[in-house]
Amino acid sequence: MGKIIAILVLTTAWMFSGSAAAASTLEQEKERLSAEAVQLMIAELGLRASGTPSRELPGWGKVTKMVARYPAERIAELQILAPGAEIVVVESSEEAAAALPGAQVLLGFCSEEVLAGADSLHWVQVYSSGVERCVDVPAMHTGERLLTNGQRIASPALAESAIALMMALVRGIDLYYTNQLQGEWRSNVGMERDEFMELDGRTMLVVGLGGIGTQVARKAHGLGMRVLATRGSRREGPGYVEYVGLSDETVALATQADVVVNTVPLTDRTRGMFDAAFFEAMKPTAYYISVGRGATTVTDDLLAALDAGQLAGAGLDVTDPEPLPEGHPLWSAPRVIITPHVGGRSDRGRERLYLLVRENLRRYVAGEPMLSVVDIERGY
Repeated sequence: MGKIIAILVLTTAWMFSGSAAAASTLEQEKERLSAEAVQLMIAELGLRASGTPSRELPGWGKVTKMVARYPAERIAELQILAPGAEIVVVESSEEAAAALPGAQVLLGFCSEEVLAGADSLHWVQVYSSGVERCVDVPAMHTGERLLTNGQRIASPALAESAIALMMALVRGIDLYYTNQLQGEWRSNVGMERDEFMELDGRTMLVVGLGGIGTQVARKAHGLGMRVLATRGSRREGPGYVEYVGLSDETVALATQADVVVNTVPLTDRTRGMFDAAFFEAMKPTAYYISVGRGATTVTDDLLAALDAGQLAGAGLDVTDPEPLPEGHPLWSAPRVIITPHVGGRSDRGRERLYLLVRENLRRYVAGEPMLSVVDIERGY
């Protein structure tokens, strides 16, 4: 609040004084506060900068044209960072494809259709954390294009969504809400008294200790839960995670969990990793929460496990297929809560994304290391 008040005070002083000095002071203060906000976001979300300055990448150069899916009323924010560059504002992939010839920078889109006419493109900023459609484009694998994404930007909201799904299931709220819709006051909803789970001291397994997974683990630990986790390449983790295993330990660790939270990205290695063998390893009293990517779960195997009572229920923000069609068995599966891939929405996420985009544009123009660079060959 103090920073906001400071800006308001400076703005008021500038409006009434009308002096160039006051205007200069205001702009300097805005830049300082913006820089502080960037550093705070980097620290809070654990954003990582590339080890290579963008100026050292093949194809880097002066930005003369940029195509951006960005609010038209806020384009001045980008123009200040890329003075002299033509900025074409687009709202659809078709508009982006048509405007892309001659542009070095593309913000907000990436697909084979969009990139078909890219003749000068060097940097693509994707707003989502998922980049499957982008890394599948052959032109992105030439080694001459830089890809950054919105990884970790929605992590706080997604983590809260995962916790919300978990708490709704362990308290039977999905069952009571069904009664509410029918106008029925019934305490007996098919769950025995000892099936209502208290979370303190229970074990959560977070599969995928990245941006989302770390936030989930922190919140679960705050609820008094014992947290285990896995990640793809290393065992390091925050102090509130009791044990960090590698990917090949996932099934073994699932046997200990009362709640499993899937936050892994979609890659060739993770596609279909939550299958019949995984669900068979889980406790029949355990819950499965998925907020990563739908195709990491074998839907038929999940349905079979639910029908067989191999797990107590599931909370899904992502599904396979997606969108989930009318009449699909998941809609009527026992103890399943489904939200339509909206877990990352929040009142703060959009501003964090715009802050990331502006900071990455500033870094790109200055030739500095970029934030949230995607390993195109690895897929995330």
